[in-house]
Amino acid sequence: MSGTVLVTGGSGYIAGYTIRQLIAEGWTVRTTVRSMTREAELRGLLSVDNTRLSFHEADLENDAGWAEAVAGCTHVAHIASPFPGGGVRDPQDLIRPARDGVLRALRFAHDAGVRRFVMTSSSAAIAYGHVPDREIYTEADWTNPDYPGTPAYTQSKTIAERAARDWIKAEGRGYDGTKMEFCTVNPVMVCGPVMSADYSTSVMLIEKILSGSLGGAPDFGFGVVDVRDVADIHVRALLADNMAGERLIASGPFLKIVEIAHILKERLGPQGRKIATRKIPDFLIRFAALFSPTVAQVTGELGKTRNMDASHARDVLGWVPRPVEETLVDCARSLIEHGIVRVN
Repeated sequence: MSGTVLVTGGSGYIAGYTIRQLIAEGWTVRTTVRSMTREAELRGLLSVDNTRLSFHEADLENDAGWAEAVAGCTHVAHIASPFPGGGVRDPQDLIRPARDGVLRALRFAHDAGVRRFVMTSSSAAIAYGHVPDREIYTEADWTNPDYPGTPAYTQSKTIAERAARDWIKAEGRGYDGTKMEFCTVNPVMVCGPVMSADYSTSVMLIEKILSGSLGGAPDFGFGVVDVRDVADIHVRALLADNMAGERLIASGPFLKIVEIAHILKERLGPQGRKIATRKIPDFLIRFAALFSPTVAQVTGELGKTRNMDASHARDVLGWVPRPVEETLVDCARSLIEHGIVRVN
């Protein structure tokens, strides 16, 4: 089965690959962008059947354009959400558009008669603010956004997902008595091949490792998942039976920075010559955090391991992520090919 689907945030990393897969599988896709000036550029990057793709101007913080964008859609993949490249002074600068944006999209989707709404949440809404920390987390876990030191991005993803679920519970039933089905995809750090030099914030870590600008390996890490596999789990969630209320962790293995660096250095050969694999002592990271809001965001992760159990997505969707080595190498090679990182 395929129908007409709205993919929000069409200029984004995950959205781009999701649009590609949806159109390849026969869907008609509408997508939102904040400015229509990017339409021609994005069509060139996506390289899909343009007769099946239309662009609509809409912003997370404004009602304008949403009714037109979702008109005639049976499904929504709500992927748009703010993602900072560095620190933010006021957490509300992220919380407000993330929460209000998903509520706006839900409201217009409901009014348009959409049957299923898949929201891109994050592992950030699952694995933080727990006392004591654990090493393995599942869909049953929720981040405590009020825990001291919780980063603004983590707060925003948690608050937005909670708000969406509360809205569905209170408002999601249609005029015919049926309820719009809602579920979330909760990915870890997303990387893989980039489409252009306008690359995702989530790929910045690989860029810094590959270019040597990180200078070494701090003692923290992330779960890693391929952008192509995140697109695939969204498409599966749009179609699978019994998705109402589901949470679906999208994750490969948890890797420390030093492990990522070693994989890339070993597999890239001469192209990995700038990669530093020496460990950076924790005290140097904490000292650097005094002067860098970006570094300050990660000091709480030093020495921690957060494994995300993706077995539920495997069981209910048959979703299987590709080997993490393939993801990392494909990401690095695409950064080189697009001239984002110079290795000579």
